Amino acid sequence: MSDCCDKGCSLDRLRERQRGTLQIVLGTNAVMFFVIVAAALYGKSSSLLSDSLDNLGDALTYGLSLYAVSRNTAVKAKVALFKGGLIFLAACTVAAQVVFKLLVPTVPVFEVMGVFSLLGLAANMLCLFLLWRHRHEDVNMSSVWECSRNDIASNLSVFVAAGAVWLTGSGWPDIVVASCLVLLLMRSAISVMIAARADMVAVR
Repeated sequence: MSDCCDKGCSLDRLRERQRGTLQIVLGTNAVMFFVIVAAALYGKSSSLLSDSLDNLGDALTYGLSLYAVSRNTAVKAKVALFKGGLIFLAACTVAAQVVFKLLVPTVPVFEVMGVFSLLGLAANMLCLFLLWRHRHEDVNMSSVWECSRNDIASNLSVFVAAGAVWLTGSGWPDIVVASCLVLLLMRSAISVMIAARADMVAVR
């Protein structure tokens, strides 16, 4: 009986740790979305816009994950499936922006791209550090980890694109990086949805 109680207490502690971490990363990503989307629009950067939408998607993802923390495996799998759909939607939004830039070429402000990609990198490294210990706990936290890991690659890519825009005086590096980020988001969405579907089948 006491063993059962100990397991229940351990599970409660685990959920509280998960909930605390998710609240911090949710707040961080919500703030960074507003900051970076403003910078992306001002700097006319598709890759930076992708970065900001990634933060928005993450904020929504973490909010859903908070809801799923104390739920059963079936609910967590459904929430993870929905998160995969959100990531896919973000990819489609950036793809549309890339097409627009191809039709209406512009040269983004590389200084804005560089500064705000580094600011986003610092915020996302903090989130990744906080989520590290939770990455293998369940499908809910695993999908959150997947989102956070993508953010680091996104920030670094935008920073590289800023340097390439500066060197070439062209908007093409921004478009190329944004296109690569679309593929990264698509891959992540598919990965999360496949894992979620597998868990849904397992609990039936």
